[in-house]
Amino acid sequence: MRIVKYSLGQLQANCYFLIDGQNCLIVDPADDASFILEELQRQHFNLVGMLATHGHFDHIGAVGEIQLSLNVPLYIFKEDQFLTDRLNETAKYFLGFDPHFVRPSKIKYLDSAKFRIENLEFRIIKTPGHTPGSCSLYFAEENALFTGDTLFKEGIGRTDLSYSSKDDLKKSLKKIFKLPKGTVIYPGHGEESSLQEEEKILTTL
Repeated sequence: MRIVKYSLGQLQANCYFLIDGQNCLIVDPADDASFILEELQRQHFNLVGMLATHGHFDHIGAVGEIQLSLNVPLYIFKEDQFLTDRLNETAKYFLGFDPHFVRPSKIKYLDSAKFRIENLEFRIIKTPGHTPGSCSLYFAEENALFTGDTLFKEGIGRTDLSYSSKDDLKKSLKKIFKLPKGTVIYPGHGEESSLQEEEKILTTL
């Protein structure tokens, strides 16, 4: 598996293309559908799925428009469905204007289990806190963990939103840090890191 990162949109959310041959799974499609569709076409990738670490607009704003061109589902936890339903309302709250995103039309709910799409197999770890339906994706063979907005390089996700939970985030982080220390973190914003480098965060919780 090859990992390619694009930082997209006004909030510079990290969109990851996970590439296996010509198949491509997108983790957090961000909010720039035109760029993603052009990149898929340019590289002749076959999009097999889109998976959201959580339902915030900067991570899934592009999904609906992509689905107008490609019949590919969005995988997300049901607990974040309310965020997909209120996609433009939450975007307007944070951005100050309505971006008129197309709402996702084909959604499949995740559960905490092993997950397989084509030849890509990984573990889904439910990590609520930043949002009720936040999750992280663990690829054991690749030593890779996609953490969304749960854990960043030198930081953790915000919990000052009405639906966030600081206690849940603490529990989620403790769960994450049980994985091998050399695991590489691919966060929802910013640069990569490792669990070993970020373990000091546990002392501040």
